[in-house]
Amino acid sequence: MTIKDLNPEIVWRNFYALTQIPRPSKKEGKAVEYLYGFGKSLGLETIKDETGNIIIRKPATPGMEDRKGVILQGHIDMVPQKNADKVHDFEKDPITTVVDGDWVRADGTTLGADNGLGVAVALSVLESKDLKHGPVEVLVTVDEETGMTGANALKPDVLKGDILINLDSETEGELYVGCAGGLDATATLKYDQKPVPAGYHACRISVKGLKGGHSGMDIILYRANANKLLARAVLPLLRDYGVRLVSAEGGNMRNAIPREAFADVLVPEPAREAVLSFVSGLQKAVKNEYASADPDVSLTMEPLGSMPSLYVDDAAAIAMFRAVNACPDGVWRMSDAVPGLVETSNNVAIVSASGGVFQVKTLMRSSVDSEKDALAEEFRSVFELAGAETVFTGGYSGWAPDSNSQILHLMKKVYGSLYGKDPAVMAIHAGLECGILGGTYPHWDMVSCGPTILSPHSPDERVNIPSVEKWWHFIVKVLEEIPRNAQ
Repeated sequence: MTIKDLNPEIVWRNFYALTQIPRPSKKEGKAVEYLYGFGKSLGLETIKDETGNIIIRKPATPGMEDRKGVILQGHIDMVPQKNADKVHDFEKDPITTVVDGDWVRADGTTLGADNGLGVAVALSVLESKDLKHGPVEVLVTVDEETGMTGANALKPDVLKGDILINLDSETEGELYVGCAGGLDATATLKYDQKPVPAGYHACRISVKGLKGGHSGMDIILYRANANKLLARAVLPLLRDYGVRLVSAEGGNMRNAIPREAFADVLVPEPAREAVLSFVSGLQKAVKNEYASADPDVSLTMEPLGSMPSLYVDDAAAIAMFRAVNACPDGVWRMSDAVPGLVETSNNVAIVSASGGVFQVKTLMRSSVDSEKDALAEEFRSVFELAGAETVFTGGYSGWAPDSNSQILHLMKKVYGSLYGKDPAVMAIHAGLECGILGGTYPHWDMVSCGPTILSPHSPDERVNIPSVEKWWHFIVKVLEEIPRNAQ
């Protein structure tokens, strides 16, 4: 069985088409052209703006012309993550999908259900000929995962609707009415490189086997962060054992909890056995600490195949790994107002030391702007004490819940009538585009919903098949029940 055999057929067929088009963030041009051609092939008004966002308009079905206009919104880019042993080029290769019981997953890579399934549902509404709905606009943005570029660039007065249904949430049966804001932080330190002296062994320290995950959705699971574990291993070796750093690399996406990290080091011959003993002891300790959250964690040291010619200045290497070790990571504060909701967090996402430049990149999230600012000051303090330059970019505010939302009340009513129970009304720690879009279109009434997707932003990403069918029927019924414009 393939995903094209699943129900609802129209949704899975459209999702399959998207899996065949490479679309990592900032490299989604082919997918944008596909969406533009899709709208044109249906004879619908189709617009591509300067940033690459796609807007497609479908007129109301007969008798529904007086209904409020609805915008169905999602993003076309996906997070490119794969297992270390998987050969896959996200800029060239399609995603291989696997039907596994009640779940669809990929073969060793991210699936792209975030947010490909949201886009597929929107395309299915455009394509369907038997739905009842008022005026519909589909808005598909670009580069949501690495900066929300498309949402930030959307111009006012382009869209005509009054209601936005964001299709980018990840638990069926939950309606989201608020989200966290975000801020990208980068610390950079330039260092001198020195010739490698005699009497050293070249080794690689590797942190692998972690689950990783979405830095908003999964941060509350307290999984290990590969960059933090690498710093925990490397810093004592540099400081206490005479080890020298050659290079470091960990993580590749700000919004993904890093799963792997590596450091190439030089181990002095007299300290070789002591270093091996330290690494072995730390491996046992972290296996014990993360026995439940990350049971497959692996921290090892193995010989390198060749001897490097240069190493990082000792003072710079120690200073930056001290800063990585001290940098806040994970949950910073839980919400007092919403039980179980992470209010503020930081993800130490990317660490690199190569070619004379040591760099650390993090993504901060908070539903309270002042807390986000305070966390940024902690980051600044830690890394400026290490002598690094700090830069903050891509900041955006969160989306505040509206208890008087008419579309929320309608969607709760429709869900109850379909499934005999009330949906949960939630706020989310992830950064939905609603906060940015609502700033450009402040009159919009907004709700976010989606199917059940587990472990997004990691190769374990998978979507629950029955939840997709429930969600599709829900969206169809909501469109049918949209109220009339006020006379």
